[in-house]
Parts: sequence; structure tokens; C-alpha cells
Amino acid sequence: MTPPSAEPAEHVPDEAQTAAASTALKGLRVLDLTRVRSGPTCVRQLADWGADVIKIEAPVDEAQFGGPRNGPDFQNLHRNKRSVTLDLKSEAGLAAFKRLADTADIIVENFRPGVKTRLGIDYDTLSATNPGLIYASISGFGQDGPLADRPGFDQIAQGMGGLMSITGEPGTGPMRVGIPIADLCAGLFAAQGILIALFERQSSGRGQWVQTSLLQAQVFMLDFQAARWLMDGIVPKQAGNNHPTTIPTGVFKTADGHMNIAVTGNVIWGKFCDTMGRTDWKDDARYATAAARSENRHALNAEIEAITVTQSTADWIDRFNTAGVPAGEINDISQVFANPQVRHLGLAQPVVSQERGETELVGQPIIMSRTPSHIATPPPLAGQHTAAILAEVGYSEAEIASMKAAGAI
Repeated sequence: MTPPSAEPAEHVPDEAQTAAASTALKGLRVLDLTRVRSGPTCVRQLADWGADVIKIEAPVDEAQFGGPRNGPDFQNLHRNKRSVTLDLKSEAGLAAFKRLADTADIIVENFRPGVKTRLGIDYDTLSATNPGLIYASISGFGQDGPLADRPGFDQIAQGMGGLMSITGEPGTGPMRVGIPIADLCAGLFAAQGILIALFERQSSGRGQWVQTSLLQAQVFMLDFQAARWLMDGIVPKQAGNNHPTTIPTGVFKTADGHMNIAVTGNVIWGKFCDTMGRTDWKDDARYATAAARSENRHALNAEIEAITVTQSTADWIDRFNTAGVPAGEINDISQVFANPQVRHLGLAQPVVSQERGETELVGQPIIMSRTPSHIATPPPLAGQHTAAILAEVGYSEAEIASMKAAGAI
């Protein structure tokens, strides 16, 4: 059981079983009951920073909702973990999980609300014997309320949370964004909540139940668009590639493609006019102020693009950035990872996958001077560490063999 003190218990796994991804979260044990994306995104943050993450999986080979085990999605989400197989519907499997739970600092789950209670692995039950436990739940719409029992899915949350109403070109209908942003943000917020609870536990000695949902994450991520409605009663609409309030900011054609330009504030506006060779725009009543540029955005954008199409993307980006006007390429994914700055930052990290051999995965976007993160181990095979993990909590070889024969592991 995690002691109710400021210092978490240290769980030091066999070095032959897993290597440390970082020393930042050394000594924390995490039980991972998650699947698909939001939950695994949360747990990945803990695993990549050195927590001992134990992925709880069913003994039978279940289809992976996030794609096959050897697929890029699964590989990217489940690195730096160990795996144990347990049948939580069996008496022996459930007992083994509860024994593990008594040694855990953190449990993360993204079942539909009610499932954990039916299984007898909810926060109230487990914290009764482990008062220092931090238990994180991610759902589609919250743990209670009128829509709590709805199944959650990223695109559903994007729609219900307002994002699709402000994404895409005006008049083309609602549009989803190209990544599962509700899933990803819910996972990141859950990880943040866990770290907040860990910090608070240092003074109280007690854990707590951390909750978030795809809907909560998506509404929060509306940010200034939500504030425009709450404070000024403005219902934002689709603006396409134009920034909804700062003009000219958007995508412009060049002689060989497209680029982004971001002109914010009158100082940069002046530099932009100079670089474009249109100093007359500074005194043009249609464009002289931010409000006027917003009102006349279509006319201004047309005038700008008539000039940008005369030179290459690289030429314009060099000229704008030299002048202090933010501008950048619009890369496809292959160009992103070929970008010299992306390569310098080390975002693609090497790993030897058990299913695929030498490959690369996306590393953490945070640089720490003393406790950096790296991809230490590839995703585990299902149940790869079952015997070792059960032995850590006191099971004998004979007991493990008996559980295996009964299908509990």
C-alpha cells in the first residue's frame, strides 16, 4: 500500500524487464487500464518520464481499438511500459489486480462510467486500502450528468464541443481537424491532473480521484473563441485559413506553392507593408487600422496574393523573417521530419520494435536539463512481464502457474 506520507514508495522493476525512460518520475508505479487514445496519451506522459507503468491486458488476444499491435499508432502510444495479462472478471485475476493496486501510486482508466464500479475496481473501493492512491478517469462526457452514459469518440466531441463549427472554409459545412484533438487534450489534461495530485499528496499524504473528459477538454480548448461568446456574446464562425480576428494572417499562394504569413499589431503591419513594397497601405483608410483590415479582409488578401504569387515560397519566407514578419512553410508530414530544426530538436527518436525492428517514434516535446526523456523500450508483448510483476507482489511460481492454467492470466 502506498504510505500516506510525502514520499511515494519506490518500485524498482527488474532492470532486465525495462529500462528507465527518465529519472523524473522514478519510483512511481502506474497501473494502465486504458485503451484507444485518450487514456494511453495520458499514460504515455507518465511512462516517458520514468514511471513504472504496468499495462493491464486481457489474457485473450483482443482486437486493439487503436489498431494492430504492430501498427504505428499502437507502437507510438505504448512504449516505455511493461505488460501483465489479467482476467478482471475472474476471481483470481481480480484479486491479483487488487494486490497490484495496493502497491500503486496511480491508476488510469478510460472505461465508460459505471464499468469500473461493476468490476469492483473504482476509486472508492481501491482507496479504502490504499489511501495514497491517485485514480484518474477519462470519459467521453464526464462521470455523471445527463449525457454521462453516452459512448465517447473524438469526432463526436469535436462537434459537440464547438470546434467543427469554427473549422473549415465559410459556407462549406462543419469540418473536423486532422488530428484527434479532443482525445489528445483529454489525455494531456488527465496527466496534468495526476501531477497536480502528486504534488498535493506531498503535504496531505492522501490521493484523490482525478476526472476529465473529451467534452471538457474540447470546450476548454476553444479558448479565446469561447471567451468571445461568454464575455461579448459573439458566436464565432468558420474563417478558413484566415485568423478570425487578426488580419492579414493566413495562407497565401506563391510562385511555387503556399506559405503562412502572420501579421499581428501595427508595428509588424508596417514592416509587412515595407517588405511587400506597398507602403501606401499604411495610409489607406481600408487597411490603416486592425478593425479596418478585418472589415476589408477579402480585398486586402487579394491584393497581397497578387504580389506573393510573383516569387517563390523560400524567397518570401527569407524576406519576411529578415524583416521581422512571421512567415513559414506549409509542410506535409514527410517535410516536417526532414526540417532541420525538427531534426535538431530530436522529435523523431530511434527504437527497436519487437514487431518491426529498427524504427522511429515521436519523442516528448519537452526538454529537461537534468532529467530528460527518451524512448527506452518499445511497446511490450502482451503479458510479457506477467510472471515478473506478479512475483513482485508476492505470488509464487506455483500460484502463477495455477492462475495461467485457469485462464486468469
